[in-house]
Amino acid sequence: MSFSIRKVAVLGAGVMGSGIAGHIANAGYPVLMLDIVPPKAAEGEDTSSKAFRNKFPLGALAKLPKAKPSPLYHPKALGLIEVGNFEDDMHRIAECDWVIEVVVENPEIKRKLFAQVENHWKPGMIVSSNTSGLAIESMVGDRSEAFRQHFLVTHFFNPVRYMKLLELVAGKDTLPEVMQTIHQFGEEILGKGIVYAKDTVNFIANRIGIYGIMKTMEEMQAAEMSVEEVDKIFGPAMGRPKSAVFRTADLVGLDTLVHVMKNCYDNLTTDEEREIFKTPAYLEKMLEQNLLGSKTGAGFYKRTKTAEGKKAILSLDLGTLEYKEQQKVRYDSLGKARKIDDVGQRIAAVLGSEDKAAKFAEKVTLATLAYTSRRIPEIADDIVNIDRGMRWGFGWDMGPFEAWDAFGVRKGLERMKALGMEPAPWVEEMLATGRESFYAVEGTRDTYWDVASKTAKQVPENRRTFRVDYLKRGERKVDGNRSATMWDMGDGIALVQFHTKMNSIDTEVIKLVHKAVDIAEKDFRGLVIGNDGQNFSVGANIMMILMGARAGQWDMIRDSLVMFQGSSQRLHYSKVPVVTCPAGLTLGGGCEMTMAGNAVQAAAETYIGLVEVGVGLIPGAGGNMMLLRNVYGPFAEDPGFDSLPFLTKVFMQIGMAKVATSAEEARDAGFFGIHDGISLNRDFQLNDAKMRCIGMAEAGFTPPRPTKFRLMGNSGRATIQMMLWDMEINKHVSAHDKLIGTKLGYVLTGGDCSPNIPVTEEYLLELEREAFLSLCGEEKTQARLAHMLETGKPLRN
Repeated sequence: MSFSIRKVAVLGAGVMGSGIAGHIANAGYPVLMLDIVPPKAAEGEDTSSKAFRNKFPLGALAKLPKAKPSPLYHPKALGLIEVGNFEDDMHRIAECDWVIEVVVENPEIKRKLFAQVENHWKPGMIVSSNTSGLAIESMVGDRSEAFRQHFLVTHFFNPVRYMKLLELVAGKDTLPEVMQTIHQFGEEILGKGIVYAKDTVNFIANRIGIYGIMKTMEEMQAAEMSVEEVDKIFGPAMGRPKSAVFRTADLVGLDTLVHVMKNCYDNLTTDEEREIFKTPAYLEKMLEQNLLGSKTGAGFYKRTKTAEGKKAILSLDLGTLEYKEQQKVRYDSLGKARKIDDVGQRIAAVLGSEDKAAKFAEKVTLATLAYTSRRIPEIADDIVNIDRGMRWGFGWDMGPFEAWDAFGVRKGLERMKALGMEPAPWVEEMLATGRESFYAVEGTRDTYWDVASKTAKQVPENRRTFRVDYLKRGERKVDGNRSATMWDMGDGIALVQFHTKMNSIDTEVIKLVHKAVDIAEKDFRGLVIGNDGQNFSVGANIMMILMGARAGQWDMIRDSLVMFQGSSQRLHYSKVPVVTCPAGLTLGGGCEMTMAGNAVQAAAETYIGLVEVGVGLIPGAGGNMMLLRNVYGPFAEDPGFDSLPFLTKVFMQIGMAKVATSAEEARDAGFFGIHDGISLNRDFQLNDAKMRCIGMAEAGFTPPRPTKFRLMGNSGRATIQMMLWDMEINKHVSAHDKLIGTKLGYVLTGGDCSPNIPVTEEYLLELEREAFLSLCGEEKTQARLAHMLETGKPLRN
């Protein structure tokens, strides 16, 4: 039996329900979102009207485009969401191929709802629950066999757009084809990381994550650790998010956290560490005082203002439940960790130290690892699903078994025994076979120790997954230097990968780009510019610009600009197709590198913009010309083209340093076009780019023709000057901002050109260089550059 998903119904329009609906619409699929009819009406409300009866889903729909962070890639996704209510519109679920229940976590309410769903169920319809931990039998045990065969749990994590994890849980009757269909749809359409969990309390991520939180709370009191100390220890130093333990709890909501704790405590009656899930007395008191975290303005942390009016964040003393100023947290182990980029080495450095923080981290971490090892096969069949669950659901940089590998499996086992902890027997059994780690590399692929078969197996991955590590292991290096490497991706396609800090672009990167095009034109049929790191590129190396400006090395800066602009042009007019792969932060020079290619394969989560104004400059690697080229399109030289609205759009995009917060927004901004690709699953991006490159080559790629522009000259510049004058008068910009805007306007309007005479790309690049150099000489620009280097934040002056 095969299944096809064309439309989805979401039953429940709360935060999770609307988030799921929004993300399915992000992927381009129509959604029907239903909820209950309001039980009460306000005075004067017409209870028979659609506005009243659909009040809850309509309200959720109205909130979606206003929510922060945005659940939507673009507001146009709202057009794919229809709303209704359970009483009037439940019959419409028959139009859908997948029905997702997202109502309150009450098995009786869910059971009644699924009875309604079955009244309209059709053969082939898949039904799932977004429960975070209820047993399948408690929800659909009294439904028909056919219904149960098409039922599973699909546990999304909040916020749905940003959290990669999707836990799938099969019931005893669920058809394998149903699991496979949702796996494929979740992974390839919605961009999720799929984890297979067992039908046990709180599944994988919440079971292990909550255990880790509760163990931390237990041990911190014995170690006399403060809230801020714990968060410093279990933050980036240990490969965890900056929100660490208590800030994460505040974000989730302490009421939600306690609900999950109680679900564990009440239902894990045979768990050997059941008591760890018992809610601490101070948490009960916090709930009584409505200290629920961010939603109530106070939890483990509280935002306030000092007597001087400055913002401050206080931390809670768990002994007195009173707020106090945070104390500076300094430990040698944490200082050592800050200097280490590699996550595994960082974790090992902390756990291997001897100070108070290290001993605390070791005790909590090893207890969590031992507990996790004992949960196989209870909550999952293998270590891969558990590690992925913690990485994708809780934001850990390394899953439990990956972290154990980093510390050393044998060493960790010995320390556990010394501390009186009991890991699962299978860990020692693995070591007895001669295998010293849970994960290893065989050829170019990762393997893991399979507990059930007691053998090593290849880590399962989708056929579209592509990682730079595969190329490194396969010794596919073509060329490279300290800042970038050229790899052979196979099938005649090469890859240029940056590997500077934050993938910033320096002269070595530019040199390799030039060289890579030369090599690609001779030995390959296409070139991809990208990586599988967190960010594509945060832009040019501004330290070099600042040092050159302060030293008056104008020729050096000019030469660098010529070289960078030349690389952009070299990519665009290469004899072989060039596909760029923006992802994460793609700012300044990274944005320019993106626009330089012939096609774009963007990650959905791309945050892209020409932000040079923030450091007192304008784009200097062709960004002004390239954005004009993208926005003006085929009409750039058309004498009848009214370019003023498009000039204004480009000016505001660059002049306000606007950053698109998704690939869909980036299309609107003009950074790439409607025919460029978007990969919702970042793991697939490099493979998708490679396939796009092959397609372009197979279709007989020829380089584009250079663009000529009819620009507005003085008349367009006068319009921009009026805009700037108005902004200055209303104190929206400073005098220095106005100067930058004036220089930018001069470039975008073509300088002193005539609107009747087309200008070339090279002419605009020369205007860009001159404006950039003149701004480098400004003291306030140099101050902005220095401030950005020191603080990582722009300075208004």
